[in-house]
Amino acid sequence: GREAEFASLQGAYYRSISGESELAIISGTSGTGKSVLAHRMGNFVNTRGGIFLSGKFDQLQQATPFSALAAAFNQYCDMLISEGDTSRSKKVGAELNRALGKESFHLSRVIPSLSAVIGQDASELHLDEGCVDAQKRLLYLLCQFVDVISSSSGVPVTLFLDDLQWADAGIYFSYSYV
Repeated sequence: GREAEFASLQGAYYRSISGESELAIISGTSGTGKSVLAHRMGNFVNTRGGIFLSGKFDQLQQATPFSALAAAFNQYCDMLISEGDTSRSKKVGAELNRALGKESFHLSRVIPSLSAVIGQDASELHLDEGCVDAQKRLLYLLCQFVDVISSSSGVPVTLFLDDLQWADAGIYFSYSYV
């Protein structure tokens, strides 16, 4: 029933392969197949060698900044860990280490599997906890993370965020950056 929307998502995917960033929003009332459509798109992306990540906002997690993004990126880290000691996982880990440096401590607090990917235990990284705007720092680090995974993976990365009605306020600000 959502063939036109699926074709539109496929078009966005193909445009992203050519280097353009794309944002697609699937809207509709509850029970109209939005999540099914997104997961169908995930199968489409995965069968073409791309990476499909998903995160879901939760009404009870609204106080946790970027919770669905963090869950999706943790899923990516888990995927790299499950690959084992491959050249791709080593490359991504080294690039993340270079891009994040000791600031990776802050990101690993919301993306727990990141520590294993970069080869450092988050407890080994001790930094000044004070920050004028921790949410801006977290957004900056998330952008660095996205930049690394999209450039070092060599394949398109598709991110699906479900239940945006439960998103924290910071996520809306972040769309223009991520």
